[in-house]
Amino acid sequence: MSGSGPVRVDPARIQRTLREAGLHARHSLSQNFLVDVDVLEAILAEADPRPGGGVLEIGPGLGFLTAGLLEAGAEVTAVELDAGLAAFLRQRFAAVLGQAGPGSLRLIEGDALDQALTRLVPQPYDVVANLPYHITSPILHRLLGQPPRPRRLVLMVQREVAERIAARPGGLSYLSVFVQYHATVRIVRRVPPSAFEPVPAVDSAVIAIEPFAEDDRLAPDAEDALWRLVQAAFRERRKMIHNVLARQLPLPGERITAALAEAGIAPDRRPQTLAVGEWLRLLETLGPIGSDERGRRADRAADRAARS
Repeated sequence: MSGSGPVRVDPARIQRTLREAGLHARHSLSQNFLVDVDVLEAILAEADPRPGGGVLEIGPGLGFLTAGLLEAGAEVTAVELDAGLAAFLRQRFAAVLGQAGPGSLRLIEGDALDQALTRLVPQPYDVVANLPYHITSPILHRLLGQPPRPRRLVLMVQREVAERIAARPGGLSYLSVFVQYHATVRIVRRVPPSAFEPVPAVDSAVIAIEPFAEDDRLAPDAEDALWRLVQAAFRERRKMIHNVLARQLPLPGERITAALAEAGIAPDRRPQTLAVGEWLRLLETLGPIGSDERGRRADRAADRAARS
């Protein structure tokens, strides 16, 4: 296979490769190339790519992770925004590009956010990626928010985002409730800035996300209502849940009081303390929550903020 072989990277090799290809890391695209071979091999070990298994890779960069996936026999579909890197990848993997079967590569040049990500690779498929930090949340919404969902995701993300996604009750956010409703989450390992070239200003982490079965979810209308409820509460995440919902939902206060009591949720708890199961019980006890125009505008703003 052209351009593959043992996975071996270091800062000097990254710099040399970029220089020889006439490329440079673009800060605007959050390009920080992984240079720690131990971390790279840990990602591959966690992903455990199977011969002939479909893998979606977002932001392949210089292709070091791609090479490891191909060496394992995965059928890789990679989405790369940077035109210079896409040209480099086409040259590096020319022997397997556009082929079919184990160890083959399909390269899509373009913005991952413009792609129907869950339709790019036949099921069952995995996602393995060193994600550009600024698109982590919207990518998770696209991959988990609608079927067909991946079998598994192994992602390098900003450490703060990883900890937010995997948070336990007491430190939850809209994003953590969203992801944990759809999947189990585990932080595999933390990664220091020195593992990248150029060196970023933040720590990173590798996370493993395993979506639940497709039928283990609410019906679409009920799920929409769940997100209206959760978004409404997290507009004031540090306020008491009863008071927040009374202000943010078009429901009488006594109905909210009764629903919280029936769900076994104390009215003075804060939204970030409620586990996913408690949100589901609260949705059931509240019944139809509707949405006035003020609420719809706030929901759209909250959704944009959560996905940015």
